[in-house]
This record gives sequence, C-alpha cells and structure tokens, in this order.
Amino acid sequence: MSIRTDTRHLYLQVIDQIKKDIDNGTYKEREKLPSEFQLSKLLGVSRATLREALRILEEENIVTRRHGVGTFVNAKPIFSSGIEELFSVTEMIERGGMKPGSQYLSTEILEATEEDAKKFYPFRVEKLAKVERVRTADGEPVVYCVDKIPKGLIPLEHVHKEDSMFQLLEEYSEKVVGYAVTFIEPVGYQERISTILNCDPDQPLLLLKQMHYTTDDEPVLYSSNYFRPDTFGFHVLRKRV
Repeated sequence: MSIRTDTRHLYLQVIDQIKKDIDNGTYKEREKLPSEFQLSKLLGVSRATLREALRILEEENIVTRRHGVGTFVNAKPIFSSGIEELFSVTEMIERGGMKPGSQYLSTEILEATEEDAKKFYPFRVEKLAKVERVRTADGEPVVYCVDKIPKGLIPLEHVHKEDSMFQLLEEYSEKVVGYAVTFIEPVGYQERISTILNCDPDQPLLLLKQMHYTTDDEPVLYSSNYFRPDTFGFHVLRKRV
C-alpha cells in the first residue's frame, strides 16, 4: 500500500489513497480510521505528512477528527447541488428521489427590526411573518428552516398546507423568485436545532443565509436554513474569466 513510487507531494498522495480506500469500501462511512501510527506505517509516510493530509480531508468534510478519540469517515451527502443553481429545499429533496415533508414549529407576526429593514431595502417593511419548521426527507429531519416574509404576501393559514415557500409566493402574490444572494457559514453544535435534526454532538451544520428576489429585484423572502452536512452537499462551478 506504500505510495512512495508517486512523484507528487506526499500529502497529496496520502489524500488520494485515503479517498480511494473510502470509495472501495476499505474504510466505511462513520468508521474509525486506523491510528495515526498505524496509518503512517501503512502508507509509508511520516506522521507529519499524514496529519497534513487529514487536515485537508477534514476541510473537505470527508473525515472528522475527534480529539483524543480518532479520525472517522463522514457519510456522503444524499443530496448534492451546485450553489449557483437555485432550488427550493422541496425541489432538492425531490431530486434526491425522496418525499419532502414539513414539521411546523411556529408562525408569528413580528415588528421588523433595523437589521430586517436593511435586508429588505430598498422596499419598506414594517411587519414580517416568521415561520419556523423542520424539513424532512422520507420522514427524516434534514433541514431546520427559519423564513421571514413581509406580512401580507402569503396567507399564513395556508403555510401548513404547502411545503414550498416559492410555490406559496407564486400562488398567492404572483411573486416569482428569480435569484438569491447566499452566504454559507459552517456552524457548530446548536443545542436546540442539532437535537431536532438528530445530529451527533460533534457534528457541525451548514447554515445558508439567503435573501430571495423576484425577477424584478424585489426582496420577498429571507431564510436561514440549517442543513445536516451528512445529508446535503453544495458545490460551486467556477469559470476562469
């Protein structure tokens, strides 16, 4: 299994070999890798080289290192989407071949804060409907959603009957979401949210903060969606210009 015959930087070879071993089933999802001592001997590299490779693999969300415990193989996301493509959570789950659902937690009308006003600028908002719910795939909780919509755009009594906010906006306000400005943040364990999503204590979440606009550039929906990283994966297509 030694990789000394490869001429590239050793840590790159280590990364490729570990990925290959995961793909061929040598190391299975959620399984603990051999100790650093054992793995460095198997690969024929120093522990310093191995640690650099494991650091990069963790950044790529392929493994998780637990201090004093070991390194574990992460489960591959069930749903994968290009972040440059705008799909509702409902559409993403359907594309994964699973049935979308919702568990509603709360619906309330709030006074718009100064921060809210900035988000919806240049349109003036005084009151917002805030909807908190858990999105499910085949009954399994996978996303915790917090949506804020200007009061009056959708009838709140119908929120429980429709999974897709995009669809509600189109049906009742004739507002078609055309694009979104998105910020992605990795966040650590959130006591309430992580518990609801059945996450492990050391499992991070992917937080997508998105302001959705109509094709006429009107801001109509601000969402904070917490995704389980073992269920959802996002990638970006970058082109050289």
